[in-house]
Amino acid sequence: MEQRDVARDAEPLAPHPVLPRYYGRAEERSGFVRQIFDKTAGDYDSVERLVGFGRGSRYRRDALIRAGLRPGMRVLDVATGTGLVAREALSLVGDAGVVIGLDPSEPMMRSGPGTSVLPLIQGTAERLPLADAEFDFITLGFALRHMSDLHSAFREFYRVLRPGGIVCLLEITPPRAAWARRLLKFYLGKMVPMLSRVLARHDETSLLLRYFWDTIEACAPPAQVSEALGRAGFTAIRRHVEVQVFSEYTARRQS
Repeated sequence: MEQRDVARDAEPLAPHPVLPRYYGRAEERSGFVRQIFDKTAGDYDSVERLVGFGRGSRYRRDALIRAGLRPGMRVLDVATGTGLVAREALSLVGDAGVVIGLDPSEPMMRSGPGTSVLPLIQGTAERLPLADAEFDFITLGFALRHMSDLHSAFREFYRVLRPGGIVCLLEITPPRAAWARRLLKFYLGKMVPMLSRVLARHDETSLLLRYFWDTIEACAPPAQVSEALGRAGFTAIRRHVEVQVFSEYTARRQS
């Protein structure tokens, strides 16, 4: 309880500084993010295959299993988008479980085949329109960079989880090795936006993909993300890394 009180009084923690290339003030971040996802929703699943190196579906499923998702659990997929994480979660929880998707962008939720079989809620991570202690498991797939305040989001995750519940955050983290970082920057920052100009249907998609890399590069370091989870009251915090790039943060609400 003390940790949660400390987090409540903490200054807002943005996942990255203001990026003037896209918006001028911190207050404009959420509006920009929602607008760009609204405009590019129809392209999202196709370009995701480029960003995820073609192994996104299998990776998401394996990450959820590693985090402890089991049959029968009640799951909230925050920033569900087109339902890429929710789809894998639904296959794991089975008929006895429930997966609910939440996202601020209605066009994103309408665009994915994975969301057509889910209960959907329009809302944000920082203010979840849900009751206390509703869920066994919360997922946030590659959207930590798009939050406006990690402290508020993590407090909300803690609030709606049942005692002993698990949060699983998936994110892309620049590798430590300089050569690997340069390679990732070339691929995500240059090649993927360039390919999207040919493959995408919407002009704004290449802008979204440039924004992806810039937010990845500027995102809060893993230690700061883990610290913010702790300040919200979570315990058993750990980070697992796959292929030097994919970070899986897991933590548990106290029983």
